[in-house]
Amino acid sequence: MATSVPGMTSSDALVRVSTARGVTTLTLDSPHNRNALSTPLMTQLLDGLTAAVADDTVRVIVLDHTGPVFCSGADLRETAAAYASGTVPAGKLGDVLAAVRECPKPVLARVAGPARAGGLGLIAAADLAVCAQEATFAFTEVRIGVIPAVISATVLPRLHPRAAAELYLTGDTFDGRRAAEVGLVTAAVPAAELDEAVARYCASLVRGAPRALAGAKELLRRPAATDLRAEIADLAARSTGYFLSEEGMEGVLAFREKRPAAWVPAE
Repeated sequence: MATSVPGMTSSDALVRVSTARGVTTLTLDSPHNRNALSTPLMTQLLDGLTAAVADDTVRVIVLDHTGPVFCSGADLRETAAAYASGTVPAGKLGDVLAAVRECPKPVLARVAGPARAGGLGLIAAADLAVCAQEATFAFTEVRIGVIPAVISATVLPRLHPRAAAELYLTGDTFDGRRAAEVGLVTAAVPAAELDEAVARYCASLVRGAPRALAGAKELLRRPAATDLRAEIADLAARSTGYFLSEEGMEGVLAFREKRPAAWVPAE
């Protein structure tokens, strides 16, 4: 059953929360403005992420949405109102992208509809992203006289360089298949198969040990090594630590005994 972010009344909720079998789903629920990244929505999303990270029963976080649009990017009405003070809420967007990217638990984005601007940054920040083939995407910033600055922190590491240049400079719209080809999403599937694909990924992710998943995410964020032997020595030490950890010993024993490890949620 979906609820609002803790401490938020149902009528004020822009992010809905539900948890089942180790998976917490944070659903953007502001369809009236196409799930735009307003300050209230971003604040609630950060609160939801914090609560999910603190809950030891949560193994995976899914970013979902209501309405036909995943996320239209910045709330331009809020941005226009902020012009009077000479500021825009880019800092809060940066906090959201960093929180998703640095989350110690796997984050999967379920994208059933269009995404633009900041919504693309959110998708790129997630570890995995599955979209409907029919979903559309576009970096439209240059067409309104701005640049995709903050979201580049998460987007550019995902995109192939030539594709990034094309999509950033033209602002052209592309579909889910192209999004998968250029690295923005993990997979694009027919809309009717989207929920099944998300469920399949979640079923795989919850089988990973919590500490090991966090450690694997750290490896994925490591910069390229400049000293190969030092890198190998560091990684060997990490490997030994994990094998000798409580999780490592339980995982090896469970594998040998052909049973689920203790951290796998019960059916």
